[in-house]
Amino acid sequence: MRTALITGASRGIGHGIALVLAARGYGLTITSRTAEALEGVRDELLAAGAVRVIAPAADMADRPALPGLVEAHRDEFGSMHALIVNAGVGTAGNISSFDMTRFDKTLEVNLASAMVLIQNSIPLLRRAAQDDPVRGAKIIGLSSITGAYAERGLAVYGASKAALLSLLETVNLEESRNGITATALAPAYVDTDLSAWVTDRVPADSMIPVSDVVQLVATLLELTSNTVISRIVMARKATNGYCA
Repeated sequence: MRTALITGASRGIGHGIALVLAARGYGLTITSRTAEALEGVRDELLAAGAVRVIAPAADMADRPALPGLVEAHRDEFGSMHALIVNAGVGTAGNISSFDMTRFDKTLEVNLASAMVLIQNSIPLLRRAAQDDPVRGAKIIGLSSITGAYAERGLAVYGASKAALLSLLETVNLEESRNGITATALAPAYVDTDLSAWVTDRVPADSMIPVSDVVQLVATLLELTSNTVISRIVMARKATNGYCA
């Protein structure tokens, strides 16, 4: 049985990924900020085909709580074939007036949580890679096109996502020899509630659909461990390809 830990799995991209992996018979650890957000999701995933599902809640801003997610996965499944770092927080504002409390929260959720989860998951990912040397183990992180290309008003969000790009590229340098490969997906606006604030100027029907991101994740998980794809930038149609 292949297994995965998915953050931000109660809605949007994380929920879509969880459904696809459930249909493929994965054992899943799903997490979200509150237990209430996960109500019903576990049963939905079991009905979709997941072998087993556990659903511990944790706030990605609560750094001391994060190792417990990996421990719960280890206790239930023993190894980890995929870590999906999806949970994140959006924020906008000019550098000249940006509130530093918001700055700290953005980096804590979008970067520090990824570091903690990856660091704690590496032993389980190495174990899974040993058990499945052809496909190895995967880390997939949801970055943003603003992490690849700067955009006015999104400096802090973009910086946190740029750091995630760098972190996952370095994972490949350090861990691909152990069968662990990492990919950062860097999409422009995806049609989720995280992008609702901008629909007055970027209509939802022009955004990247969740299903396209999910399809990429599903494909990446089937690649062999010989192939390293550090980043995939996903632009929207009718743009210059360098903006959200």
